[in-house]
Amino acid sequence: MAIQLGKRYECENCGTQVLATKASESELKCCEQEMGLQGQRRVPSAD
Repeated sequence: MAIQLGKRYECENCGTQVLATKASESELKCCEQEMGLQGQRRVPSAD
């Protein structure tokens, strides 16, 4: 999986989070496995 600019990645084992500041065809690895794309965060309502 290519690294996408501006996306957040997270290690499922230790919880380390990374923000991609440059797109690349390589992989992000942590704890000997590829890091997964982090899901969308909920933004609190302004109501």
